[in-house]
Amino acid sequence: MPINGTAAQTAIEKDLYHIGDVSRLTVVKPFVLRYWESEFPMLQPLKSPGGRRLYRQEDVDMVFRIKRLLYDEGFTIAGARRYLREHSGAAENDDDSIRGIEGATQLLNRKMLLDLRDALRAFLTLLERR
Repeated sequence: MPINGTAAQTAIEKDLYHIGDVSRLTVVKPFVLRYWESEFPMLQPLKSPGGRRLYRQEDVDMVFRIKRLLYDEGFTIAGARRYLREHSGAAENDDDSIRGIEGATQLLNRKMLLDLRDALRAFLTLLERR
């Protein structure tokens, strides 16, 4: 049974997100998303005939990756762009490396907390001796 134009467009748009939707999903302001489009060539949402941005799922995933690199891992724009360019074909491997990095970060945070605890205990001991 043929699909009329409106039904086909609705079916296609189900897999697409407008910039406001992506902004709410990723908690990133729309102007930041537009800026990232200019800075990251791998982030290229489609444009509707009316000029509205239409993000595919892979675009949304890329926004999450960019956000993680910039906000969580402290990359600069240039560093994140270079990282994504160098690791573009390794999405599965990247997930494994992210888990490894997160595990290492947790261990480092735990070690730092234990060191801090020991330093505070030593400081407390010094204060109690006075």
